[in-house]
Parts: sequence; C-alpha cells; structure tokens
Amino acid sequence: MRNSSRCTRGTLDTAPRRWDNVLDLTELFVGRFLLGLMLAGTLSLGAAVRAESEAVPLPPVQFSERTLANGLRVLLVEDHTSPTVAIQVAYRVGGKDDPPGRSGFAHLFEHLMFKGTANTKPETLDRLTEDVGGFNNAFTSEDITNYFEVVPSNYLETLLWAEADRLGSLVVDETNFKTERQVVIGEYDQRVLASPYGMLFELLDSKSYTVHPYRRGVIGNPAELNAATLEDVQNFHRTYYQPDNTTLVVVGDFDPVQANRWIDQYFGAVPNNSRPIPRVSAVEPKQSAERRTTHYGANVPLPAVALVYHAPARSSPDRAALDVLENVLSQGQSARLYRTLVYEKQVASQVSASADLREQPGLFVVYAILNAGEKPEQARTLLDGEIGKLQQVPVPEAELAKAKTQLIAELVRGREQANSRATELVLATLVGGDPRQVNTALEEIEKVTAQDVQRVARQYLVPTNRTVIDYLPRAMQPAGPTKKERKSP
Repeated sequence: MRNSSRCTRGTLDTAPRRWDNVLDLTELFVGRFLLGLMLAGTLSLGAAVRAESEAVPLPPVQFSERTLANGLRVLLVEDHTSPTVAIQVAYRVGGKDDPPGRSGFAHLFEHLMFKGTANTKPETLDRLTEDVGGFNNAFTSEDITNYFEVVPSNYLETLLWAEADRLGSLVVDETNFKTERQVVIGEYDQRVLASPYGMLFELLDSKSYTVHPYRRGVIGNPAELNAATLEDVQNFHRTYYQPDNTTLVVVGDFDPVQANRWIDQYFGAVPNNSRPIPRVSAVEPKQSAERRTTHYGANVPLPAVALVYHAPARSSPDRAALDVLENVLSQGQSARLYRTLVYEKQVASQVSASADLREQPGLFVVYAILNAGEKPEQARTLLDGEIGKLQQVPVPEAELAKAKTQLIAELVRGREQANSRATELVLATLVGGDPRQVNTALEEIEKVTAQDVQRVARQYLVPTNRTVIDYLPRAMQPAGPTKKERKSP
C-alpha cells in the first residue's frame, strides 16, 4: 500500500479481514486486514440483525462487462448516488509471479508505476487526484497488483487517460529502478526486521509452502532485489504490464456510453506486445504430517504461537463455510478463541483466525500472542481444544446466526462505497475467477449450516495439514541452538 508520501507503499493480501485486533501488527500486516476496512462503513450490527430478520435483500451489483480488441477486460457499474467515480486498474500479477530468484518484482512495480511516463512527470497521479479533492493508492498481493483512484465524476476522462498512459508508456530506467528498489528494501527493514512480529508473518508462508511460490514474501527479499538488473525489471514489465493482463473497473457517476468511448480511445490504443504471459503451474504437495518450527527474535517482546493450515482457493465452494468458521473462532470478544484464551484462561493478550484464500490454494491461520510468562505448549493446547470442540459438536444455531449476520453486515457495508464495490469486483474477477461472485456471496453465506462449519473444521483444521510456529523472545532460547531454531537478524 502507498500513501501520498510515497514511503509506505506495502502489500495487500487478497483475503484480509480480522487481523485488526492485533494493533501492534497493523503497520506490517496491513495486507491481511485492510480490505476488511475498505469494505467497512458505519452500519451497526444491530441494524444488520434487523435487516437479516426482516429478510431485506442485498441489491445485486449491476455491472456490464466487455473485452477490448487488445484483450483488456472492462467492468462498469453505473451509480449516480454520489457525483464521484472510482477507477481501478488491476494487473494479474502478484508476488507468486515474481521470477525465480527475483522476489519482490510485483511489489517493486507498484512503486515504479508512480514514477512518470513518456508523457507525464513523476507523481502526476497525485496531482490529478488530490488537487481535485480525490485520492489514489495501490496494493500488491500474492495474486494481483491493483491501482485505484476516486475523483469527482467530471474528472473521469482525465484519469482514464492517465491510467492508459502509464499502461502504455511507463518509463522504467536505471534511476527510477535504483531509487524505488531502495524504498522497497527500506520497507522490508521497517516492516519485517524492525517490527517485533514482522518475521512471524513471513514465516506463515515460507514454512507452510514447500514448492509453491506463495512461500516467498510479497514484499521482496533484499538480497534478490539487490541482485536484479535493469534488464530483469524491464523484461518483467514487458511480460505482465500489457492490456490482455489488465482489468479496468469503473464504479460511480458516469454515462456508460461516453465512458466506453473514452475507454476505447485511450485503453484501446495501447498495443499488446505479443509476449506470452507465464502462469504459475506449481502444485503444493498434500501435507501428510505436522511440521514444527521455532523462531527466536531479539526484538520479540512476548511469545506467539501460530497454527497454519492449508486451505482451498478463493473459488472453492467451501469459502463461505470457512469464513463463518473464522468468524465463530475469532470475531469479537465473545468469539471462542478470545473468550477462552484471553478472558477465561488469561494466557494470551491477542488472538485471531483468518481464512486467507487466494487464487490458488491458500491458508487458514490461527494465532495467539501470549502474556508474559505463559508457555507456547499451553496456548497450543487451548487453541486445539477450541478447534476440537467445533469438530466434535455442531455450532449452536444462535452462534451460527450471529456469525452469519456479522458477515452479511460486512458485505452490506462494503456496498456503500464505490471504491469498495470496485475492489470487490476486482477480487471476484481476478482472484475468485468470476465477477459474478459479487452477487452470489450473500446467498452462499446464508446457506452455510452448522454441519458445513463442522465439516470444513474436520477437513482442513487437522494436525497433519498444518505447520506449527513458535515465535519466541531470544531470552527463551536454550543454550546450543538446534537445527530447527532460527535467529532473526
């Protein structure tokens, strides 16, 4: 993610939500929960409960879809509620698509795309958005890189031109490359090395995947970035930043006939370079035994424990049931993990679960940050106990209804803002594989039964399908480190 200062661009996961109770991890792990915030508004849970009980339908997102001659995909949602438009240009390239030995390239380009084109100076997008009362930003995930703006609707043509211009004529030279490479490396230092729990979230992927490129951090490896050449970066750009790898989404106050004319005029004029786009074909082998790893860090204030399970892709029919399972476990102070580990046993200060579903099979993560003096073994026992209860006894109907209501409320809130609807369409299209997912999500949540939650808990949250990470202060390290122990820099 980036802000107007250009120094805090970071990464955004495509399956965020509900890491937001871990306040001290916010800077690093903005990617894991920011979309949940982007899809949030002010609708109260009580209102959501009333809405569900009264069976108020969620209006479908009415979108048009077409593909230009050059392969660029266009999705338009006309909405005259507010005199603004949200423009999102998403590229089907993320951290998993970084070349071997060159992790961080997708993230690097999130930065480079703001450095100017053959026709514009660096930071032009800021002037075109902020100077008229709008905003712009971008994020990189494991699967996509997304650039977005929200501006008054009379500036739509200007922003369409600007986005098409940087698609077709971005300047990738030695100066820009070296400057932004150092910014990305600085981001790694700040968010991974300096943050007390930064390395933990790198380990979630690197220790859970053995073959799939999801094992590499989206933010990038400094050594690999330093080894990259300008030619490497230019080849990456020519490969992935072309029209037939691009999806344009516009939501808001516009005339669709005029908008399509502008899209044809500006985006339709960008040629493809006919370079084949490589796709990740690696398949992570099915895990057959529990894996364990221990990390000791000098700047880790309190122990943490993570249980990382392999999970299906976002397109899986189990997605809604996993979302409900996540909610039952960790959404709010009345959720099972908080109630047991934080309130009753007082073993942990923070606890969470997240269904991190991606374009290809993702992860279901359960973790806890412990109180001083507490042992990882006790926390793991309590976490396993709560998971075991869900596997053994179906969720009571009242608890199930509450979890589903919270998810529906979140979905409803997300429809209030044009930009969040655009993000929802981007994720459904590029990560889920079908834009129509935006209009099936509500029904999928409503259909989840207690038996579905029990089934996915039994199927995915089993020891043979997980990696256990103990993330501990250096002071807890015994003398004579073993092979499995890693020290932070």
